[in-house]
Amino acid sequence: MELVSRASIAWAALLIAAVSGAAASLLVGAGNLEDEQLGALFLRLRASRLATSFIAGAALGTAGVLVQGLFRNPLASPSVLGTTAGASFGGTVAIIASAPLAPVLGDHFPRELLVPLGCLLGAIGALLVLLAVAKRTSNSLTLLLTGFVLSSLFLSAAGLLSSLAQETWQLGRAVVAFTLGGVDGKGAGHVGLALPLLLAGLAAALGWRRHLDLMLSGEEEARSLGVDVSVVRLWVIIWTAVLTSAAVSIGGSVSFVGLVVPHLLRPFVGHEHGRLLPAAFFGGGVFLVWADVLARCTPTMGELPLGVVTGFVGAPLFLYLLLRDSRHGEQA
Repeated sequence: MELVSRASIAWAALLIAAVSGAAASLLVGAGNLEDEQLGALFLRLRASRLATSFIAGAALGTAGVLVQGLFRNPLASPSVLGTTAGASFGGTVAIIASAPLAPVLGDHFPRELLVPLGCLLGAIGALLVLLAVAKRTSNSLTLLLTGFVLSSLFLSAAGLLSSLAQETWQLGRAVVAFTLGGVDGKGAGHVGLALPLLLAGLAAALGWRRHLDLMLSGEEEARSLGVDVSVVRLWVIIWTAVLTSAAVSIGGSVSFVGLVVPHLLRPFVGHEHGRLLPAAFFGGGVFLVWADVLARCTPTMGELPLGVVTGFVGAPLFLYLLLRDSRHGEQA
């Protein structure tokens, strides 16, 4: 009964944050909505930012629940599998290759979709390596270390490309902006690419919710209850990669969302994935919508990168949650 009450409070808070965040996202920003000629344009641009930030945040929140359930560790985040770094590397390659590919593609393929497509291909590349390792071992620690190595490899490769891109000011600026994260300049094409991936990932995650619940008690216990752990692990990895690639393709590299949001909601909605997944989906979207609003409100010459805002907000918040949980553990 107490959990139901806490869950109701959490959902009420999320709903209030969502409504106020949507209003702030549409009303806050450069440009005057009262301008007769440009008001509708500003509103449309802000609506696109609202949609893309919610989709990216929802994807990361959902992926965070999947990863934490897979490794039975609330400190895990989607980046531990290496697919986030793979998607970031693919996006960096796409930015650098966009100019040389422009004459080849012509008007047959929208140039603004090159980066999302590169992110998807980069995530798929990391996923294929991870799946090859997953088929050879049943050890979750080996899988975790493989993800760490892949992340280091892809981040190093992206760093190399970023340093080479600095020879051209405009290209170097685009690469750095993508690396730091942001949802500005995204349109209907980006939403149309990422939204199906998000919805498919959420539906698949909910389909595996009971298996993930059973795995919380340990892999051996789950096997004794009839769960094929290797199959569950395989599909969780696949759908986590799908969700993270969707987020990176429209939001760039954004940290802490998939780590903080599930950790923040778990005390209110519980550990059951049937409750936690929808809450993290909604909470992740709301979190990133407000982060985008804060990025627009900072007193700087331009906007702060979205990844910088989530880092400044997410790191202290996660540290507070860790200290709170440790105090509760000591009292218990």
